[in-house]
Amino acid sequence: MYSTIRKVNKLKDSLAYHFCHGLIESKTEASLVQRKMETKEEAVNENGESSRTITDGSICGHQSLHHLLQSSLSPQVFKEVSRLLIGLNCGKALEPLTVVETANGLSSQHDFDIQAFRFNADKELLREPRIVRVGLVQNSIALPTTAPFLDQKKAIFQKLKPIIDAAGASGVNILCLQEAWMMPFAFCTREKRWCEFAEPADGESTQFLQGFARKYNMVIVNPILERDLKHGETIWNTAVIIGNNGNIIGKHRKNHIPRVGDFNESTYYMEGNTGHPVFQTAYGKIGVNICYGRHHPLNWLAFGLNGAEIVFNPSATVGELSEPMWPIEARNAAIANSYFVGSINRVGTEVFPNPFTSGDGKPQHADFGHFYGSSHISAPDASCTPSLSRNKDGLLISDMDLNLCRQLKDKWGFRMTARYELYAYMLSRYVKPDFEPQVISDPLLHKNHL
Repeated sequence: MYSTIRKVNKLKDSLAYHFCHGLIESKTEASLVQRKMETKEEAVNENGESSRTITDGSICGHQSLHHLLQSSLSPQVFKEVSRLLIGLNCGKALEPLTVVETANGLSSQHDFDIQAFRFNADKELLREPRIVRVGLVQNSIALPTTAPFLDQKKAIFQKLKPIIDAAGASGVNILCLQEAWMMPFAFCTREKRWCEFAEPADGESTQFLQGFARKYNMVIVNPILERDLKHGETIWNTAVIIGNNGNIIGKHRKNHIPRVGDFNESTYYMEGNTGHPVFQTAYGKIGVNICYGRHHPLNWLAFGLNGAEIVFNPSATVGELSEPMWPIEARNAAIANSYFVGSINRVGTEVFPNPFTSGDGKPQHADFGHFYGSSHISAPDASCTPSLSRNKDGLLISDMDLNLCRQLKDKWGFRMTARYELYAYMLSRYVKPDFEPQVISDPLLHKNHL
């Protein structure tokens, strides 16, 4: 796995280097001029060569790797590169959907990226297609983190309203927002005052979204910072599932909490206690694997064993730490577990009033890094959508035929060949204090040779 990540990272670095240095010709002189206009700084690398640095979160002036390649390669070459990067759905290139005029208008008026695609399944003789329209929302915060907390939250609500309206106008059945969407991702600071953003599962963020759920007959996954009023006001990282009638179906709390870099989340909340619930909605069975849980294959597996057809991964992650992993982990989970995965990441750089450190030897700093957006959807047949913008708000819409889940189970037989009893035995031994690894040593390894 790690060798694959290194190869992908090297490929991205190589592409970015060559594009930024103009070694790969763009299609038009205008695109070269545009890239120069969006270049913010110029530095000198260790070889004494000029290296441009983009500071707006783009990739050499482009919103995504997909856009960079599309604008710079011939149509024939781009088609082949896309086949390798995002795969084929039922043997064909992923089909784009036409975005309705109302949604396009909202996108233009409020400056957010909007893209739409369709995942097909093979036609069956005994089952009708089970088409579900899913939407993912990524966004930056709306006000500086120095603004009054209530103003910050209200501004985020207002910012999301036209994006959710665009999803509703597009007929989205299930909509998922990003992790802790109703606040800055302030858990890097370790300052407890940010706990004021926590709210009950049925609090104001849920109430805000319930109106949209009823208006658009839409299931909404609402990831919040939860305050459990019945259990000592304990705080959790929680996803509240709102039904298409505006009711609360249930909730899931984040299973795995990071302790890496600036992700100081365990200062605020600990590992969840809700297991791996799958929610039967009007449109299908869904699970929520919150953020850091995507690094744990068994977490993905458990949602699959409980019957999930779509698993959402609402996240908040930054480029320096995780971007090489981002297009790999969710796609691998979709393949291995024969379900769809919706990956959502927030956008922008959030600067906090007080500098902080995280015990990793880095100088004090006031921001987490760049949240690189790039939300996308992965299918069980290894195909995936292009990503949303790396540096702007966005709405990704996708039709998916849930019949594809069972078709891929039948094709690959992963469940049938999984040997769960073998791993259950191994894990039952591993969690015991007297566990001994099964290591067979070469008997000649420690002998002296003349």
